[in-house]
Formats: sequence, C-alpha cells, structure tokens
Amino acid sequence: MVQMNLFSDFEREPHLNGMYYERSTDRFVSFVLGRRHYEISAKECKWDKAWQMKTKQERAI
Repeated sequence: MVQMNLFSDFEREPHLNGMYYERSTDRFVSFVLGRRHYEISAKECKWDKAWQMKTKQERAI
C-alpha cells in the first residue's frame, strides 16, 4: 500500500519566470523555471529605456 501526498504541489516554492533586474550584478536576467537562461549587462542593454526603468523598479531581485 502506498500513501499519496495530495498536497505536495502546494508546499513547493514558486519558480522565477521572466525578466528581472539583479541589483548585485547590475544585470537584466531571464529566468525559466527558476534557472538562469539569459543575462545582459544594464550598460550594454539596447532595449527601451522606459522598459528598463520599469523593470528596475518593479522586478528587482
């Protein structure tokens, strides 16, 4: 007989997904299922300045 844990999915911490700004390295970092996928230096970033400022304010880690 095997006992199933029906609440095991609720105990896990959520994974990071999407683009974030990492303050310690001054980089924009992309996460997929909690793993680093892509990173770019804030100085070398050619993306829209408004997007950069919004990401730095709202999605800083």
